[in-house]
Amino acid sequence: MIKTVIRSKNGMVMVFDEWGEQMPEYQGKYDEVREMIVANSAAGSVFNHWFGLSPKPERVPANRW
Repeated sequence: MIKTVIRSKNGMVMVFDEWGEQMPEYQGKYDEVREMIVANSAAGSVFNHWFGLSPKPERVPANRW
């Protein structure tokens, strides 16, 4: 199950399951994986942007991700 999704400034996406393990089948360039992630994410999935120099990502609503 997709638990955490992080979109970085360079357009790459990292996806983690509920155990914190990476899910490589969902990772890649934002434009290529966005629809698949949104379609397969659960109501409790957390979407993030990590665009700045912040030490941690900013949580955003799924529709703004």
